[in-house]
Formats: sequence, C-alpha cells, structure tokens
Amino acid sequence: MNTQWIAVTNRKLCLQDYLEVIRILAGQGLKTILLREKDLDERAYEQLAAECMEICRREGASLTLHGHLEAARKLHADRIHLPFSVFRESLGKMDEFSHVSTSIHAVEEAVEAEQMGAEFVIAGHIFQTDCKKGVPPRGLSFLRETVQAVSIPVYAIGGITPLNIEEVLTAGAAGGCMMSGFMKSPKIIDKP
Repeated sequence: MNTQWIAVTNRKLCLQDYLEVIRILAGQGLKTILLREKDLDERAYEQLAAECMEICRREGASLTLHGHLEAARKLHADRIHLPFSVFRESLGKMDEFSHVSTSIHAVEEAVEAEQMGAEFVIAGHIFQTDCKKGVPPRGLSFLRETVQAVSIPVYAIGGITPLNIEEVLTAGAAGGCMMSGFMKSPKIIDKP
C-alpha cells in the first residue's frame, strides 16, 4: 500500500488522458486523490468530479474534492479539502462531510485547524517547487514544528518526490503530496 501518498491533480500537467491517469492513481492504494482543478468553475468542476468519483468508486479508492463546496454537496461527496481561509469561514457548515481537511502555512494554523475538527492538514511548501517560483520553501524544520504541535496527521506538500519522501517521514509527517510526478507519470511510486 502507498497510504503515505496523496495525489494532487492538475490536468494541465498530464501527458496522457486525464481520466486514465485518475484510473491508474485509483489503483495505487494512495491515502486519497485530491481533485484540485482550481481553474474550473463550479459546474465544470462538478461534472469532472462526478466522473472521477465513479472511477474511484469502481477502484475502491478515496477521492477528496477541493474547494468546491457546492459541487461536493450536490454530489454527496464525503471528503472535502479547503484552503485554510475557506475552512475557517465554513466552520459549522460542513457537517455533511465525514472527512474534512485543510492546507496550512503556519504552525498556528495547524493548531487552529485541529481545534476546528480537521481530520488532517497539508503543510507547505516544504521544498523548492515550480508551483511556488520565487517563494522560499518553509523547510523540514517547519514540518517538524507542525507535526509536534498537533495530534492529527500532517502531510507535506511542495517539492515532495519519491527521492525525498523518507526525509518527510523522518520529520514526523504522515506522508507527502505530489502533483507533477503523479500527473506526468501516475505509476511513479512503483519505480525503483
């Protein structure tokens, strides 16, 4: 099993059919697939999410919808991941979701997220990444501090690859999130 991994989607990075990438990822035994297609409007996201939910249901995989609360409600999704500001604003309005998580960029946000009922947090960005060009990474010390401050699982994001996942796990994280690697090569974690 590869439960220490969360695949974060970005269909613009795919080198093959997007839904085929989702199907391959759904068979990898990941913690979850985080459907993060930020450029889509609510309706387009809902349509894509419905297709991905069906693939994941067939494969017995977990799919977490990202940011689109109304689409998640219409589709009766059980998992939602929100940016921290939206998570904070939505407190008390997410009871229909059995799994709620958020992204954090400060130790204090992780503590607050735990107090507000987050199942886990995604902390970043840890290493240099093309997604955050020009923004210095927070590093492994930030990850260690975050892990020590909360009792819920912390997943690292930002430059996480199979080559540095052991550093992330050694820092105490439950695992790592990867976007580019999974989108370009969905079987990347099966390679030596």
